[in-house]
Amino acid sequence: MNLMCPARILLLPGDVQDAAVGERIAQVYAATFDASAGARLAEQLGVKLTVVPDLVRRPDVELQSIADQHRGETVVVLGVDLGLKLPAVVEHTGDGWTRVATDNERTVATYEEKAEAFRESIPKEPHHQLIDLLADLVPVGARVLELGSGTGRDAAELERRGFVVRRTDATEAFLEMMRADGHDADRLDALADDFGGPYDAVFADAVFLHFARTQLAAVLRKAVHAAPVLAFSTKEGAGEEWSNRFLDLPRHFVMWQEEPLRELLASAGWTVRELIRTTGPSGAHWFSVSATRT
Repeated sequence: MNLMCPARILLLPGDVQDAAVGERIAQVYAATFDASAGARLAEQLGVKLTVVPDLVRRPDVELQSIADQHRGETVVVLGVDLGLKLPAVVEHTGDGWTRVATDNERTVATYEEKAEAFRESIPKEPHHQLIDLLADLVPVGARVLELGSGTGRDAAELERRGFVVRRTDATEAFLEMMRADGHDADRLDALADDFGGPYDAVFADAVFLHFARTQLAAVLRKAVHAAPVLAFSTKEGAGEEWSNRFLDLPRHFVMWQEEPLRELLASAGWTVRELIRTTGPSGAHWFSVSATRT
């Protein structure tokens, strides 16, 4: 235990079902009313659950006690309302509890500031190969949920081919960009929001590479309930990295090897139909994947 570093407390709603927990968790704490959900989550994470009877009545006191026991560690707490949109990671400072930006939130913040630079940095052509994989599995006229539409480049090609696309993104700057081009676009955070639907397919080009492995598992489980077909691209490689390439601000990337990716898809209820390796203009290696609901 590191006595110098504060504890990081991941606050989750008490009715949590699938938790996109993107880091190592030391323990789960829950108020009495949320004990059942806490037990399920603790079993899922392979850690101990502690029920705290006074957690709702004295959240500041109990959270501080939990933080004092777990300096330098991350714990999950269910059922505490600090007036924050959940999920949220908090640390205690001299001024009270402070929300800590997640890796994904920091990446979204980079896109907010550098949306125009991103549009200039990417190829002008849509991802034809990935769109071809989708088109092999769904008919013209199919309703497609696109996660992370970004500049709208792929959505325009999907629509040109006759698909009905719901454009979404977690980045407001990209939503404004697409709306300025005359398109409807909805704010949707793939990690936190419900996907709605049903759709005929979910499409995500170069989006999943920003999600931690456990976060991607939760997103894939949501996708399997939203549509029977999935098409996505992500980076091939080992480990994770922060990179300032192209945008001069940090973005977080998670790379995948083929077998772990196939195993994750299978565990989430997907059967891989095609998995194609490609090399991008910058030399990075990519997977283009299509899958159907198992």
